[in-house]
Amino acid sequence: MLGPDDVTDAALEAVLADLWRVRAVTLLESTAEPVAYDVPSILTGARTWVRGTAEVDGAARAFTLFVKRVHHWRHSPAFAFLPPELAQWAATTVPWRAEVLCYGSDLAERLPDGLTMPRALHIDDRPDETAVLWLEAVEHDDAPWDRTTYVEAARLLGRLAGSAEVGDLADLDPQEWHIHYFVEGRIAHTVLPGLFDDATWRHPLVAPHFGDLRTLLLGVAGHLDALAAEFAALPHRAAHGDACPNNLLRHPDRPGFTLIDYGFWRSQPVGFDLSQLLVGDIQVARRDADDLPELAEACLTAYAAGLADEGLEVADDVLRRSHAVSLMLFNGLPSLPTEMVAEADRLEAGDGLGEEQRHAWDHWSAQRAGVARYALDVLARTA
Repeated sequence: MLGPDDVTDAALEAVLADLWRVRAVTLLESTAEPVAYDVPSILTGARTWVRGTAEVDGAARAFTLFVKRVHHWRHSPAFAFLPPELAQWAATTVPWRAEVLCYGSDLAERLPDGLTMPRALHIDDRPDETAVLWLEAVEHDDAPWDRTTYVEAARLLGRLAGSAEVGDLADLDPQEWHIHYFVEGRIAHTVLPGLFDDATWRHPLVAPHFGDLRTLLLGVAGHLDALAAEFAALPHRAAHGDACPNNLLRHPDRPGFTLIDYGFWRSQPVGFDLSQLLVGDIQVARRDADDLPELAEACLTAYAAGLADEGLEVADDVLRRSHAVSLMLFNGLPSLPTEMVAEADRLEAGDGLGEEQRHAWDHWSAQRAGVARYALDVLARTA
């Protein structure tokens, strides 16, 4: 199951000795199975559970480990679909080593109280621009989040951004990244073509929900360079980069969260992590957008309090503008469901789109329109 990510029994025994902080372990048996996870990532090659038993001080003890292979995105199947003229440029503009560097650092010791991260027990950093991380499995409370949970997470993300100790590691990945790479790549090639296509706006999955937003979204698209320049000029702080609820595992026995998945760790405009916190689950159809403006207001207040907890004062108008600009670039414009439209058309050309699927996608499109509507509103109000 692990294939090239496997280790020898002796190496696995060393991992378990580190996990349990004992001198010696004897492996008795182990199995591997893929992690059930339906959110694709261009930087992740495999996620695997390794389970088994080992003998410690004469007694059998069960173990579970999480093994994750990360890679340069040229190893991703998605890379093969890039036009040749873009491949070389794209290969140099998507950093991939941040997660390896985070787990190899002392970040865990610097996180503010309430945030933890899994222990890295073994890191196999390879010359082919792949790396395999052997991490401790983390127990967590997977009950649905309520507003209190979001507010608690927002305050801790504010503390993360405000912490001087964490800030020293904000740029531990030396690979250059600039917002223009995102605008010229992701937005220019996967968002703007659909945005400027009349057929998109006539589509039954788009017209009822996004129709009244067309002029406003096109207006934003017409000023992308200025918006990107404003993004780059905003005050930057340490950011997780993908602080959606999926990557904040709630502690089962105390307040706080285990923060996972550091692939997009770097300095970003203050408040950047609020975007994925607020809309990450909407993007993957796990929650609705009905209460987004009210939830965002509560989380902005909590995030500001977290900054203040760490002794960092950021003017309210700066934080709100930073949130608005980040949200529009990374979530507002990309909320237009062009990939959903393409898949629906493909299915209609074949066996047809089932009524249940059509209803589910229509509802999802409506929620994504709620994200776009909120993003447009806060961008206008903070101008």
